[in-house]
Amino acid sequence: MKETRQLARYLAGLGYGSRKEMEAAIRAGRITGEGEAMRFDGEPLDPPPGMILLMHKPAGFTCSRADQGRLVYELLPPRFLKRDPALSSIGRLDADTTGLLLFTDDGKPLHKLISPKSSIEKTYEATLARPLEGHEADLFASGELVLRGEDKPLLPARLEVTGERTARLTLTEGRYHQVRRMFAAAGNHVEALHRAAFGPLTLGDLSQGDWRLLSQDEVAALD
Repeated sequence: MKETRQLARYLAGLGYGSRKEMEAAIRAGRITGEGEAMRFDGEPLDPPPGMILLMHKPAGFTCSRADQGRLVYELLPPRFLKRDPALSSIGRLDADTTGLLLFTDDGKPLHKLISPKSSIEKTYEATLARPLEGHEADLFASGELVLRGEDKPLLPARLEVTGERTARLTLTEGRYHQVRRMFAAAGNHVEALHRAAFGPLTLGDLSQGDWRLLSQDEVAALD
């Protein structure tokens, strides 16, 4: 009976249901296997707390549960939102930005990866309203650009021109709407923005709206 209660508590923490519901599921034989081979209704059990997952965020979805409209969490299995500890995005992408977005239920990597001290490179692909003028790369790399409303200069960032109105920007900070504000400071406007990489992680062939769990090697590579 004690083992049943402990397992029910663990399953409830993973978001499968209440403790009472999980005790009933155990008695009904819906839980099979042991340890890493444990299954729920024939499907592998979700990872324990500490998981990190990667999503290819589509446009039109916001990252805060407090926002109105469609939320990125709607693209995940409903039980993920019932996990304890709770699942949260690692940083945010605004509603109009697509691309690589990470989630975790572990506060340690969450705070580490969003910390200004982490210096993790994030790479964005921007489509601009007007042709690039040629001065942008030096401006962004200077370490002297101050965004409107701020007094602290941005850290140097790398700009790679990929077309007349397209560019790839790599930076290590994560200020509010930073990429859009950087191009605004350079006299341009971002029409479309996509995060292509977060540190060593890329989207690969992951389709918009889809997600996957990071492997242990991928998690280790973020350290």
